[in-house]
Amino acid sequence: MSFLWIREHAARWDSNKQRIVGGAAAGIFDSRYKECAEGDPVPGEWWRVEQDGRVVGYGWMDVVWGDAEVLLASDPDKGGAGVGSFIMESLEHEAGVRGLNYIYNMVRPTHPHKDEVSAWLTKRGFFEKEDGRLVRQVGKK
Repeated sequence: MSFLWIREHAARWDSNKQRIVGGAAAGIFDSRYKECAEGDPVPGEWWRVEQDGRVVGYGWMDVVWGDAEVLLASDPDKGGAGVGSFIMESLEHEAGVRGLNYIYNMVRPTHPHKDEVSAWLTKRGFFEKEDGRLVRQVGKK
């Protein structure tokens, strides 16, 4: 039961993104995702994670000034199964291939589990900057 990491070239909104990203609790992601319609293009680079033919998560990255903002979402039914860790490791690999310096995440103040998500990232080598970003140098844990 391994995970597959699949790049989505010219990513578009679909039923799986709606289920996993659009269906996330209010405050986790940008509210504009709730307005996406089937087939709409989505910004950034996207990858999906499949397990046994089912989409169980997404990772996406936006590159700014040599650093990558990374976001991830996993199927709530797969909590604790390692999907999030697999996505984060895969996103770091993608950043390294692109020669980027840092990966970072901004946990929204409106996130219903902000402290838990921040602790999860910190456990994986991220540290908080003065602007609230959680940052990790690519290749350093």
